[in-house]
Amino acid sequence: MSAASNENWQRLFKNLGLPVGLSAAALGTMYFLRKFGIIFQLFHKVDSKTKRNGGDIVADVLKAHGVKYVFTLVGGHISPILVACEKLGIRVVDTRHEVTTVFAADAVARMSGTIGVAAVTAGPGLTNTVTAVKNAQMAESPVLLIGGAAATLLKGRGALQDIDQMSLFKPLCKYCASVTKIRDIVPTLKKALHEAQSGTPGPVFVEFPIDTLYPYELVRREIGMKEKGPVNFVQRIINWYLMNHLNNLFAGAFEKRDMSPIPVNQQKATPSQVQKSIELITKAKKPVVLVGSQATLPPVPVEQLRKALEDMGIPCFLGGMARGLLGRYSLIQARQKRGEALKEADVVIMAGAVADFRLGYGRVLNRRSKIITVNRSKEQLYKNSDMFWKPTIAVEGDVASFIVQISQGLKGYKCDPDWIQALKDKDQTKEKANMLKAEEKTDQHLNPLKVLHIAEEVMSDDTVMVADGGDFVATAAYILRPRAPLHWLDPGAFGTLGVGGGFALGAKLCRPDSDVWIIYGDGSLGYSVAEFDTFTRHKIPVIALVGNDAGWTQIEREQAPMFGSSVACKLAFSDYETVAIGYGGKGLRLDRTNEDRIREVLKEAIKMSRSGNSVLINTLIGKTNFREGSISV
Repeated sequence: MSAASNENWQRLFKNLGLPVGLSAAALGTMYFLRKFGIIFQLFHKVDSKTKRNGGDIVADVLKAHGVKYVFTLVGGHISPILVACEKLGIRVVDTRHEVTTVFAADAVARMSGTIGVAAVTAGPGLTNTVTAVKNAQMAESPVLLIGGAAATLLKGRGALQDIDQMSLFKPLCKYCASVTKIRDIVPTLKKALHEAQSGTPGPVFVEFPIDTLYPYELVRREIGMKEKGPVNFVQRIINWYLMNHLNNLFAGAFEKRDMSPIPVNQQKATPSQVQKSIELITKAKKPVVLVGSQATLPPVPVEQLRKALEDMGIPCFLGGMARGLLGRYSLIQARQKRGEALKEADVVIMAGAVADFRLGYGRVLNRRSKIITVNRSKEQLYKNSDMFWKPTIAVEGDVASFIVQISQGLKGYKCDPDWIQALKDKDQTKEKANMLKAEEKTDQHLNPLKVLHIAEEVMSDDTVMVADGGDFVATAAYILRPRAPLHWLDPGAFGTLGVGGGFALGAKLCRPDSDVWIIYGDGSLGYSVAEFDTFTRHKIPVIALVGNDAGWTQIEREQAPMFGSSVACKLAFSDYETVAIGYGGKGLRLDRTNEDRIREVLKEAIKMSRSGNSVLINTLIGKTNFREGSISV
């Protein structure tokens, strides 16, 4: 070794805090021992006789974190996890498509305030979840996605279903990890579960190579060592490498570890921000609160948030998961003409609401208004503030705790009753017009507004509504009134079709005593109608109200006049109720022949559901242009 080379080695040793007398050979030896886990194996033995496996540890961690449900579509890569979960009393619900597993986990996360868990097999099993994972990211839902993977030694070598899964999910998830040793399962899962729920919630992904989940003896048999017949020098080296890899995989695997959850981190508003906001509000003549989904997140219970808003007495517009927060009828909730209200408002509190397309990118906000915005995400907090609006006070922190603090500081404040009444008058005017449209006659099929108004009347006070569709669901959003906090589910900002089956699955498990209604368009129904098989097999009864207008009407309405063609927009008035029957459910039909029995048919569906049957009501409706007031065939 040259003098210059030796000097470089000594400098490296010093920087690493190692004795400068170490040689390159010594350093190389230390690296070798560490890389191959040899030192760790000296102090942490392998129990080659145990029947336990990595799947048992995964289930233990989930149980310690209060997980009640795991949604899955079974695959050999993940079987040990599913079996272990079942043994511990975690309910395993298998679906007919992997995307449904994540949608169901998303619904559980939103409605329970805990984390939702989905487990799917490697390769195509995981790629099938991508849309739902992106939806959870944009909806800010804490979801753990567990994925199988090729064995650690076979990654990148052409194994079955072996792809670079980490690269696929890193842009979608807050945290991604691949477990390479069984002893790493506990700390990896604890970190993933912590990250999913801290700050701005979101999905996380943990990959489990198949050899981290199966028992020692089975992995040893499959690892490929030659132990019979003549063994030459090269084969002995290979055998040593394979045996060392196996032992390093299992060394210390089942030692006792702390599985308790890591406390969740949440940033909150400063006392100064709260005080300044209170001062702005007390001077307001026409304040408005825009409440978004983020306001319903833990740690503040939704009933406490509801009381805080009611104590403030400021008119509220509710969006996303916040729909239903103030109950079916509220003296302070405004439902119609939001744009007009925002143009008049002098103070706007954006409580988890975001200035994206849903608020015209901020253009609906009056530039003269004082705007208080609060959001856990800095990106969402300032969305489009460089273009159409500017926050007066911007709070990066938890929404609900901020509202509670504001409410406590506004004791004695009373919003102008004339302002509240003005907004209520607009609601009543619009809703009277909707009632008149509901009475209009259609040429052939049913008036969808009439069907929805009757549905609103027959739904119970504890109904959970799941929105999955375009035209019919957009109309329903104006007619149906969510009954209570966390009793409304829609996809969120991503606008994803196909959430219905998974959302209903998760919702019914969280609210087993509630009627769960999926409001479907006939187009969106096609994505998850197969989950009627899941509802039947797992005895999870739901009701699906399908607005069947034989087309992708929301698209056709603009495409046809703009381009003179309805290509790809037409569907058929299919017998969807028969499909539900084929999957073991019940099917009902509403059309012109039983128009006088709409109420009775909907009540029959409720009765069937409460008897343990999932029901699909295929409702043939006329196409609507609800916002412009026209209804046709």
